[in-house]
Amino acid sequence: MTEQVLILGGSGRIGSSVAADLVAHTQAQVILTGRHEAAGMSVTQELGSKVKFLGLDLADDSVLRDAIASCNLVIHCAGPFHYRDDRVLKLCIKEGVNYLDVSDHPSYTRKALDCREEAAAAGVTAIVNTGIFPGISNSMVRQCVEQLDETDRIHLSYLVSGSGGSGVTVMRTTFLGLQKPFEVWIDGQWQEIKPYSDREVIEFPPPYGRTGVYWFDMPEAFTLPETFPVKTVITKFGTVPDFYNYLTWSVAHWWPSSWLRNRYVIEFLARVSHRMTDVSDRFTGVGVAIRSEVSGRKDGQPAKFCSTLVHENTAVAAGYGTGSLAELVLTGKLKKPGVWAVEQALPTDLFEHTMQSRGLNIHQEWLPQKN
Repeated sequence: MTEQVLILGGSGRIGSSVAADLVAHTQAQVILTGRHEAAGMSVTQELGSKVKFLGLDLADDSVLRDAIASCNLVIHCAGPFHYRDDRVLKLCIKEGVNYLDVSDHPSYTRKALDCREEAAAAGVTAIVNTGIFPGISNSMVRQCVEQLDETDRIHLSYLVSGSGGSGVTVMRTTFLGLQKPFEVWIDGQWQEIKPYSDREVIEFPPPYGRTGVYWFDMPEAFTLPETFPVKTVITKFGTVPDFYNYLTWSVAHWWPSSWLRNRYVIEFLARVSHRMTDVSDRFTGVGVAIRSEVSGRKDGQPAKFCSTLVHENTAVAAGYGTGSLAELVLTGKLKKPGVWAVEQALPTDLFEHTMQSRGLNIHQEWLPQKN
């Protein structure tokens, strides 16, 4: 029988990129869902006969339950995940259907991970945070950690050009991430950090070079120290062109917190930003860069290992991250009942194989130690 994959929010930029990857690398029948039929039909026509559209509102429990029950795998791409609960995941567990998502906010990740025992008992493999960052980035960290004998510090830096080829939902996610301080794991203890603070200039691969990044609230900030015995985890994010960073910094530091907790303000900022990137994308492109640097010890000596990735389209790369996991789950190569972050579920050999099959090159190197 042909495998059936349900992509919630499948007509958006990220969801359609996941669907495109499934069409390219699996034989599955893909069902995209969304509230806007015109957008959904446009995507299905572009992707071909293996993709169908189903009009669906996530608030409609009965239709959602029937759609989940008819599939072998559900991929949740309907963000922003700041507003989502664990209802879709729990329906998948109840129906015995495997689950992936592209969630990118700690509040949702914690809700999902709390369902681990329930999913394990049902034999359901559920993996969260499966896009580009978090997602591919988490597996890059695992690559680095496995090169060392002991790990002390993880430093993840992300850079996106303009819109990253994504829709307005990603813009909402950025501004939602500025709403309040968050906790990070520094020197073996949790410390509170203000979002978009502590600018740091990082050397990314060409064409980006030295670019500023800032603290940003990401789920890997707590899943990585839960996964690996590490004293410090740093997650920082920046955009190109650099003036977007200064605009975002000013919103995070100068605007009243009550404004940032207002949905209408967030929507205004997201819409204005998306219009701005519609212009700047023509000059900057929509690419992404990730740099993972892990420090520790190798053969008794201090050591640093670094992996970097660059792709010309952030949304497409996110599709690779989720699509590759879907391929592994559908073929039975990845089966781990429970709910897991990517770095907890995906072995490095499978990660490297699926990235190579998609032509995604990850550069790895030992960094010199400073005297």
